[in-house]
Amino acid sequence: MSEKSGSVGWGAFWMFLIPVLLFWLPGIGSLVGGKVAGSVGNALLAALLPALLLGAALFFFATALTGMFVIGVLAGVGGLFLGMIHAGMLLLGAIIGGLIA
Repeated sequence: MSEKSGSVGWGAFWMFLIPVLLFWLPGIGSLVGGKVAGSVGNALLAALLPALLLGAALFFFATALTGMFVIGVLAGVGGLFLGMIHAGMLLLGAIIGGLIA
């Protein structure tokens, strides 16, 4: 029995990098990232990780720049919401890539 090895971090990295470089080929990044992640569960986590990191980064930077916690919360929740909208189709490609792995 062979164990599949994969990395959630590398899967998320490829799901972020490939769509930035190959924006005219949608879906390729999530397929590659899902395959790199190694399994369907890891691929789903790798697809949601960039959205969560975007929300956290917007929260941190908005709070640091304005000095007001409420503005940071609003920016963080807004960024998380937009990231999750983007993650919809990314999840489909991640599932297919995870099944291929």
